[in-house]
Amino acid sequence: MKPHLLKFIPLLIFGLLVGSCDGPPTDETLLTELKKDIAFLAADDLGGRAIGTEGEQKAAEYLADEFGKLGLEPRGTDGFFQEFTVSKPSSPHEEAVIGTDGVGITGRNVIAFLDKKADKTIVIGAHFDHLGMGGEGSLHRGEKAIHNGADDNASGTAALLALAKIFKYETLKSNILFVAFSGEENGLWGSNYFVKTPTLELKTVNYMINMDMVGRLNQEKSLAIYGVGTSPSFTTILDPINTDSLKLVPSESGVGPSDHTSFYLQDLPVLHFFTGQHADYHKPSDDADKINYEGLVKVVRYISRLIAQLDGESKLAFTKTKDSSDSPRFTVSMGVVPDYLYDGKGMRVDGVSEGKPAQAAGLQKGDIVIQLGDSTINDMMGYMRALSIFKKGDSTQVVVERVGQKISVKVKF
Repeated sequence: MKPHLLKFIPLLIFGLLVGSCDGPPTDETLLTELKKDIAFLAADDLGGRAIGTEGEQKAAEYLADEFGKLGLEPRGTDGFFQEFTVSKPSSPHEEAVIGTDGVGITGRNVIAFLDKKADKTIVIGAHFDHLGMGGEGSLHRGEKAIHNGADDNASGTAALLALAKIFKYETLKSNILFVAFSGEENGLWGSNYFVKTPTLELKTVNYMINMDMVGRLNQEKSLAIYGVGTSPSFTTILDPINTDSLKLVPSESGVGPSDHTSFYLQDLPVLHFFTGQHADYHKPSDDADKINYEGLVKVVRYISRLIAQLDGESKLAFTKTKDSSDSPRFTVSMGVVPDYLYDGKGMRVDGVSEGKPAQAAGLQKGDIVIQLGDSTINDMMGYMRALSIFKKGDSTQVVVERVGQKISVKVKF
């Protein structure tokens, strides 16, 4: 080799090393990136990411920048952004008006397109907004404080970025549209606006994946999957791809309190992933140090395997499900947080709200409600039906199982 070329050898080696790092992410890489993304999104500097705030805008800009680094195409109405303005109702009897005109709160969805030159597209979504300093949706009873929403839903948003990093390198027969929604906490505002004014033809969408609160995989490794009844293609693949021995808790309904509902109502198959409620839900204590990052990697890998498995199929058939909209209406509450991952008999209590009837009656986290009044409780739906009978001022007996013993208490609504 000529002596004058020797000085270029270090640069050549560096270039080869950098090039060798450009490839599908390892679990270790995903773990590092998930920690970085959640640390940013759930930092106090963003003030809780409430729609229309500077923190929400900073979060949106961060996501757009990350999508840009991956080489994804902007698919908003202004680059990666799809702005919308919501005119809040002036009375409880009016609905919010979501559009682009008028005076109100302006939020933004962040939308990126992975073009695989296919004729059908998968939508993968997660909401990135949260409660700001608390307000109406907060379960915090102290002074106002920043609600960082690490699990709800920096976890799902970070998972969205992780899946973009994985599928950038995958050969697929489907395009992928990645959408980070705003305004979810206020009533699915961002996803509602997107499906009404989509930035690609909805008829090309095959199905929608939603991730909302996927950062607290428990010791049982329980992963709830809602919407499995919205297409006959879903149920047959859930178990075969479960190579991490997750405890899958499937539910058929396509309707629920998150953004997949907006797509289901457009007659699209949906799946919603969720690792369960916890004591920090909608409180200032939902911080980044509470996330199970190794568990989040497992959730991301499971979803990536599911998408890869479905890729060989033609456009999925859509099936309507018996939805929670058909559920009984009730005007009273016991003040408990149900354990949505519990699949045994009864309704297991995952948390008890302060100053509510359940606390006054002495109910505790972990209690399993097996009877409410004259009704035997076999599951969540049975609990809701039993609760719908009562009105404010009524009293009834509640029977719970606590550490193997049956305990009867009186609850006054």
